[in-house]
Amino acid sequence: MKHQTRLCINPDCTLRFTIPLSVNISIRCPRCGSGTIPIDEGYDSNLIPQRKQDESGLPTVVAVLDNIRSALNVGAILRTADGAGIRKIFLCGITPTPENPKVLKTSLGAENAIRWKHSWNILEVVEQLKSEGFLILCLEGGKRSINLFQNIGKILSGQPVALFIGNEINGIDPVVLEKADFSVFLPMQGEKESLNVATAFGIAAYLLRYGKTIK
Repeated sequence: MKHQTRLCINPDCTLRFTIPLSVNISIRCPRCGSGTIPIDEGYDSNLIPQRKQDESGLPTVVAVLDNIRSALNVGAILRTADGAGIRKIFLCGITPTPENPKVLKTSLGAENAIRWKHSWNILEVVEQLKSEGFLILCLEGGKRSINLFQNIGKILSGQPVALFIGNEINGIDPVVLEKADFSVFLPMQGEKESLNVATAFGIAAYLLRYGKTIK
């Protein structure tokens, strides 16, 4: 579909916004209601280069969510997982599933592209993944935790990775931490000690998937 960028003619507004070229009505500014003028000849969104990367050689990563409370966070994680190329996610304990409308609000259809499975007992998931040869990686603070950015080469040794994300307040089940191959943290430079769980997941997921391709 072809699009066009328009500019509000009100000098106190000057909002720029994009509309489909198929819109034939007089275009008013959605901010102030003034008239607008086209400022380019339009572009075809179907011709924008695809940003998908060849997945050959990239690590296999699955995600495991341990008692995440917020359905909105779960939806955001599903959307990020889809973008990062994580095709399977385990939703454990009280973690909401895509059957929850609030999950769908932020997943925006990503739940249809990712295989997901609910399990009440996360230890069963740990044992399953270990038996399948996955490296168990917990995103968690603590004295035993190591910097994910500084140790990405050590972690990515060719083994598939299961990335565990814990409850927003209580973190990951302590027994799971004991069974993990690595506990990792994200470096923090500000006053806060942690990130939103969906944000933290996104950083870790992309680093695990594409960290070895960064030059």
